[in-house]
Amino acid sequence: MNPEEFRHYGHQLIDRIADYRANIENLPVRSPVTPGSIRAQLPTAPPEQPEAFDTIFSDLDSIILPGLSHFQHPNFYGYFPANSELSSVLGDYLSTGLGVIGLSWQSSPALTELEEVVTDWMRQMVGLSDAWSGVIHDTASTCTLVGLISARERASNYALAKDGLQGNTSRLIVYASAQSHSSVEKAALLAGYGRANLRIVPTDASYAMQPDALVEAIKADLANGFTPCAVVATTGTTTSTAIDPIGAIAEIAKQYGLWLHVDAAMAGSAMILPDYRWMWEGIEGADSIVFNPHKWLGVAFDSSLYYVRDQEHLIRVMSTNPSYLQTAVDSQVKNLRDWGIPLGRRFRALKLWCLIREQGVEGLQARLRRDLANAQWLSEQIKAAPNWRVLAPVPLQTICVRHEPAGLEGEALDAYTQHWCERINQSGGAYLTPAVLDGRWMVRISIGSILTERHHLEGLWALMQSVVS
Repeated sequence: MNPEEFRHYGHQLIDRIADYRANIENLPVRSPVTPGSIRAQLPTAPPEQPEAFDTIFSDLDSIILPGLSHFQHPNFYGYFPANSELSSVLGDYLSTGLGVIGLSWQSSPALTELEEVVTDWMRQMVGLSDAWSGVIHDTASTCTLVGLISARERASNYALAKDGLQGNTSRLIVYASAQSHSSVEKAALLAGYGRANLRIVPTDASYAMQPDALVEAIKADLANGFTPCAVVATTGTTTSTAIDPIGAIAEIAKQYGLWLHVDAAMAGSAMILPDYRWMWEGIEGADSIVFNPHKWLGVAFDSSLYYVRDQEHLIRVMSTNPSYLQTAVDSQVKNLRDWGIPLGRRFRALKLWCLIREQGVEGLQARLRRDLANAQWLSEQIKAAPNWRVLAPVPLQTICVRHEPAGLEGEALDAYTQHWCERINQSGGAYLTPAVLDGRWMVRISIGSILTERHHLEGLWALMQSVVS
């Protein structure tokens, strides 16, 4: 494809995406297709001859789009928000269109230095001190893995440069609560700790980690000759957006020499609101933090920010310096290949740069405050209705609900809950995700799509009541 053909079809593509966003509310939120139906419409072998891009667009309309669930839909309340503000989409186009790769500072100086700037902008926006340095990764799962690898190396006196974990005579222990994201367990496994060395710390009535229980677990491991290594605390858990007490956990981590990693993947965006920073009070006592602007804030996926207090430790663990990447300016610059697992990186900073400049901090703050107010409004409607329950505190924008008709309990109530949630999802009118809380199924309503306004929530509440009547 030459530049003129690219210009022609590129204009069409922008128009298509603009039309898609303008009319998305008219589409069913969840795709109605059945398993295998998309694949059945696609050729089993690649085309031998070139095909016109008009044909590709035609298949996009007839095959691909019907097979999408629409995360940008105003009635998308599943999982967590995965917003792609259009200004950030343009930044993503720029990244892809420029086609540069960050292998070192010299390979694309602007890529590195813009990433330094926007991660520092975000540091300031969420109220972190200038002791923190940030880098952009793909997802929180990667960031948590990097954090636990860093913790492992500090506790083992950099065993990676010697015998690795095989030379360690004491078992390294990681602590997290049952409400922590599944990526914490996965990171502990991939970092070599082993499932047997992951301790699940009990939570309180609000589903937050209990500091006293953490201390008891640490003491028990010390008594058994093990080495407490790291604790993962969460600001805004996935199931219910519970808030672990970061300050108390940080004091414990300091006392016992643990690495404290804070997973604020969802709630970190709320820290751009100064009156919500109580949620991670004590954060300056952590060693690493992750939050995802590609969730609630509006950066096109993927954009996960990882911050550390000791960048030299991170570089010592993650650095790689083959001769073909060495340059005369290495001692003067930040080589981002030394800040994570990948060698190369996309120009992800453009997505964040375009969003912050086009929206401004005040614009981003106003949208988050709208969503927080909408969550409180819907929560109050549910609490006031007969047989409906809000099952957990609503500190942010996610509501955990269940409809409990008289005489229905146990597994029968579970089946009923999943049934009415599925009826809503099959209707195409909204998308919700069921989850387990306290051993029983409930339904999560996660508010935060860019297009979601109060009248959409009024419609959702009416739909919820209609499917249980």
